Amino acid sequence: MSENQAKAAAGSMEDIYDEAVHWHINTGGETIHAKRIPGRWRTIKWLTGSVWLILFLGPYLRWNGHQAVLFDIPHRQFHLFDITILPQDFWMLSLVLLFFAILLAVVTALAGRVWCGFFCFQTVWTDWFTWIEERLEGPPQKRRKLDKAPMDLHKFRVKFVKHLVWVLIGALTGISFAAWFTDSWQLWPDLFTGKAGTVAYVLVGMFTAGTYTLAGWLREQACFWLCPYARIQGVMVDATTVLPTYDFKRGEPRGRRKKGDAADKYGDCVDCKQCVAVCPTGVDIRDGQQEGCITCALCIDACDAVMDKIKRPRGLIRYASLEEIEGKPVDPLWRRPRVWVYSAILLLAVSGIGYGLSTLGNIAVRVLHERQPLFVRLSDGSIQNRYTLKILNKLPEKLPVTLSVSGPKGIRLVGADGPVVAHPSTVTPKVVYVRVPLANLKAESMPIEFHVSATGPGGKRLENSRESVFIGPRH
Repeated sequence: MSENQAKAAAGSMEDIYDEAVHWHINTGGETIHAKRIPGRWRTIKWLTGSVWLILFLGPYLRWNGHQAVLFDIPHRQFHLFDITILPQDFWMLSLVLLFFAILLAVVTALAGRVWCGFFCFQTVWTDWFTWIEERLEGPPQKRRKLDKAPMDLHKFRVKFVKHLVWVLIGALTGISFAAWFTDSWQLWPDLFTGKAGTVAYVLVGMFTAGTYTLAGWLREQACFWLCPYARIQGVMVDATTVLPTYDFKRGEPRGRRKKGDAADKYGDCVDCKQCVAVCPTGVDIRDGQQEGCITCALCIDACDAVMDKIKRPRGLIRYASLEEIEGKPVDPLWRRPRVWVYSAILLLAVSGIGYGLSTLGNIAVRVLHERQPLFVRLSDGSIQNRYTLKILNKLPEKLPVTLSVSGPKGIRLVGADGPVVAHPSTVTPKVVYVRVPLANLKAESMPIEFHVSATGPGGKRLENSRESVFIGPRH
């Protein structure tokens, strides 16, 4: 190896060593007590976290005398207000899953771990738990001091109240989650009177323990070591992804200004470490993008507050791409191929879901044509076909259904003179016969259409139809 090669190798090793020194991940040896400061991103974080509070109210709402949102697993049906989804409609579930999977991918590719920073259960519940901790134990300095203090009556009382509140929140979370799968108004009295089933108690217990452990104790460690998304998100971003980023060109060299210092001695970063103090995972954004960064943008609020105090422009830490920070031209979103690909898949999924919901009714009919024989010639010269109609009633009560058929001239339905009682939340089969005069058959196979109609709750008219074929002899 030449002398120049040796120097280059030594220089690269020094760069790797310097990077390793600054690449710090808290492995659980210390408890992170993040500082809370007001700001635009903190407000957005509270608003996005409150979405889950609204969603957890879903099972407690009533709609037309029943639970507004109910995932009835034993009976294999989902109730969403006026919509009832049975296994026959679960093809839409694949489109819903596809939509959210692609949405997660496109958001990560464009703006990083937005889900982690603003919507994830772990992030939101941890934020609430630490807020309660701050209300009871005080700001970060007091919490650290209390953790190191020997156990006494005061410390025991504060810690006991905190953990009790955490357990109660965990229990409320577990009960509210279980309420999605059973009658919520009946679940509460059943739980406290011992009438709830074993599954309900196990589910509530698991969610209580899981919420208490993950949000109260593990906190950011769940993001580091348990969440698979934290591992794969690194391959989903590139130089065009907009992330909370430290502008090193503007901020370096960092240092605290003193009177008499030259104007260009230091950059805008005064090394106050407020960006680190507010970080819920304890990373230093100034050391570059790290696995622990959940892109919650709280460091932006902290840095902007400091810039306001020292009368410097905001944006030393801001949402920016690597290309922007390096001064390269940034292509607009519409010129990025993957944005078009992601958008096309999202549009396809949304269109499918919209079509499914628009054609989803409380009754439906499927038609099976009898194959043996295909048709029968009657004594009066007419042709008869046999069909099995499978009437799907998605309502929780019996439904009298009227059957009719349309098609060639003289078509007549036999075997359904009166209403057919469709049983609740299941398929009711009905065998019927269709007769057509031979003279009115213009082809060996002609289209016909079966119609079902009924009057639902509140006098609502329910209708559905299904096309089939009528088979006759060859002309």
